[in-house]
Amino acid sequence: MDFGKAFSYPFQDPDWIKKIGIAALLSLIPIVGWIFVAGWMLETVRRVIQREPQPLAEWNNFGGYLGKGFKVFVVGLVYSIPAIIVSACQQGLIYFGADQGDDTLMTALTVVGICFGCILFVYYLLLALVLPAAYGRMAAEDQMGAAFKFGQVFGLVRAAPMAYVIVLLGGLVTSIVASLGLILCFIGVILTAAYAMAVNAHFYGQAYNVATAAKDVQPATY
Repeated sequence: MDFGKAFSYPFQDPDWIKKIGIAALLSLIPIVGWIFVAGWMLETVRRVIQREPQPLAEWNNFGGYLGKGFKVFVVGLVYSIPAIIVSACQQGLIYFGADQGDDTLMTALTVVGICFGCILFVYYLLLALVLPAAYGRMAAEDQMGAAFKFGQVFGLVRAAPMAYVIVLLGGLVTSIVASLGLILCFIGVILTAAYAMAVNAHFYGQAYNVATAAKDVQPATY
């Protein structure tokens, strides 16, 4: 894993201003704009996996990016279902306890709610490791179903756990980078957010290549 490369590669592209700028402008469009950007990000993951000299994707296939972005949304939603269920149960307990007005019951429900919160924390931590692997498989095979072959997705993480830990750390750094856009106000936020997505795409692609190079995981067939 080349940590620095993920942050520097966009600037090595002669058209990086245009590519990041278009991603930033599209992100201003609620929902649909972000779906386009997610598709562009997934195409960048694919190009990193295939070791393209200039992996930052061109904005030359809007229809394709819309389809890819929708797949990214669906995969993320499906993987988040357990967290959504646990969170709903946690909120339900809070409202139920508040309506009863029983301090003892409320205390017991609060303890249970904290347990749910711990479960959520652990699940989101695992999700931060597994979801990039799922996106890597989907990008490499260009099929949404590839992200739901859970044994193979988990196999990628088992094959190169440190690679996906680095992806997690990289995501934390990009979150900080994106938040720095607040210094430049609104324009800075959308530009740094688009740049952060490009950086994350490189991390996802790198981790996939490292994992598939491991002995117990076979590379995908392109």
